[in-house]
Amino acid sequence: MLLAIDTSTGTSVSIVDHDGAGGGVRCLAETGTDDTMRHAEVIGGFIRDALATADVRPAQLSGVAAGMGPGPFTGLRVGIAAAHAFALGIGRPFVPVVSHDAVAWSWYADGGEGALQVVTDARRREVAVSEYDGLDADRLPVRRTGPGLAPRDDVPPARGIRVDAALVPASAVGMLAELAFAAGRLPLADDAPIYLRAPDVTLAERKRVLR
Repeated sequence: MLLAIDTSTGTSVSIVDHDGAGGGVRCLAETGTDDTMRHAEVIGGFIRDALATADVRPAQLSGVAAGMGPGPFTGLRVGIAAAHAFALGIGRPFVPVVSHDAVAWSWYADGGEGALQVVTDARRREVAVSEYDGLDADRLPVRRTGPGLAPRDDVPPARGIRVDAALVPASAVGMLAELAFAAGRLPLADDAPIYLRAPDVTLAERKRVLR
């Protein structure tokens, strides 16, 4: 059973579980908002609410999965930091997942077929783009290209269906992590945020003081 968090677009928190007998995954609880400005304000309450709705105690979790982006610097790091802190607090593994992979998995799991282009807002009149070619034998998405940046008004033509995701569902992040664990395919991603560009604010260089 996993706690899953994604703040690459809005904020989404979920509790998911793997059905060992049936080989499937299920969502026990999920809450979220597509608000892209209030990640830090809502993340703690969402975690509390998801655990309460699922009637799950932190000690029952086997790990914490987090969407690693692509996403803007400020919002993305809130979810990753919260997931890392929660995993450390309960002494369970942290499982990184590419957020676009979760969107793709959700689309294919709902019956989508063929080529897929996943697009999310990257701010500054740009979007993040990834392309997929279905699911593999382990039911994990096959990413063909990306994630990469493109101008919002000049996205490369999709080879198949284009999906613009305003919110990455944490349930898909968690379910993807559960399937990867069952298939022995972890880690799915590096434990490093996918920012695609430098943050808007950087530390100024220290100036030497002459005496």
